[in-house]
Amino acid sequence: MQFVYDHFYGLANLSVWGYIIASLVFIHVTLIGITLYYHRDQAHRSVELHPALRHFFRLWLWINTGANTKEWVAVHRKHHAHCESDGDPHSPAIYGLRNIVLEGAEYYRKEAAKPETLEKYGRGTPDDWLERNLYSRRPNLGIALLVVADLVLFGVPGITMIAVQLTTMPLLAAGIINGIGHAKGYRNFETADASTNLWPWAVFIAGEELHNNHHAFPSSARFSQRPWEIDLGWLHLKLLSALRLAKIRRVAPEPELVATPKAPDVDALRAVIVNRMHVLRHYTNSVTLPVLRTELDQLGDNAARLARRAKRLLKWQPGFLDRESQMRLAELIESHPGLKTVLAYRSELTALWEGAHTSNERLLVDFRGWCARAESSGIEVLRDFARYLRSFEALPEPA
Repeated sequence: MQFVYDHFYGLANLSVWGYIIASLVFIHVTLIGITLYYHRDQAHRSVELHPALRHFFRLWLWINTGANTKEWVAVHRKHHAHCESDGDPHSPAIYGLRNIVLEGAEYYRKEAAKPETLEKYGRGTPDDWLERNLYSRRPNLGIALLVVADLVLFGVPGITMIAVQLTTMPLLAAGIINGIGHAKGYRNFETADASTNLWPWAVFIAGEELHNNHHAFPSSARFSQRPWEIDLGWLHLKLLSALRLAKIRRVAPEPELVATPKAPDVDALRAVIVNRMHVLRHYTNSVTLPVLRTELDQLGDNAARLARRAKRLLKWQPGFLDRESQMRLAELIESHPGLKTVLAYRSELTALWEGAHTSNERLLVDFRGWCARAESSGIEVLRDFARYLRSFEALPEPA
């Protein structure tokens, strides 16, 4: 008992604020390890971290979460491959939002225990002696080391720190990102899933809160897409890059336009397809919503409110809306012929790049035909959009 009293505050002997700051720093390092190493370096290969940094994060994450690289990467890649459909390991659309928020870590562990998932989606992750004999083989040893280290360094207050460290990751990563990040929040891009952005109130999650941006551009090292969005992981990555501890391999594309519209060729069409998330966003903002606002003008004061509500509905595929929202959207479309027309044009445009087994020549003919019909539609904003598509700078031939 005397020993406990003498070492109540551990070897560190910090103040109350000292323990709080230490806990926040530990949690932040864990979040940075997850987003930079597990996510951007290993799962999507959008960055290349220095080998020493990779080894540090492998050790840190094993101690603080008990996880290993192959399991995390495999589950995450499968999530992208089957997002919001059968096979998605942790979709709120399938398992329910409440279940994912409260039990998201269990869904992760269940999927990570499947050998077929690890074999198919975990390729390219570390497979050295440390991984085979320590990190993968003894996950609980890492947690045990965390408990011992916290008790020795921080004494009795370390018990609270242990609880915070071990519960924060399942809540933030498995619960908030995999759960709320597929149900609530705003959307910059009209992805074929239910992903959302939770910025700014979840900014402390180191960029992972910009989930819709990430699903729009999975291989981008930068998750922020708007000037007012802050990706803390990207800020760390820029610093590490300046220190030559990281190499940024890919970021989300940005459309490059020529001053004079022209007849598109295959390379220009490829630029449109590569930038399709930007194209769809531009279509909604420059075609769909202006047409709807024009038709709503006769409603006077209600027009602005209805336009805002419609904007939210139009950024989701109908299958991800609840039944009431689907009914409101269907009623809105049937009540406004202009809106129905431009949405039909949008569906035809997306069908071009979603079509399977179509030759480049056939695709180009169909694309030019779509532009010609849009320009002769008599809808000014649709004609302007067709000119926007014809302004795309051709991409160089891939090496």
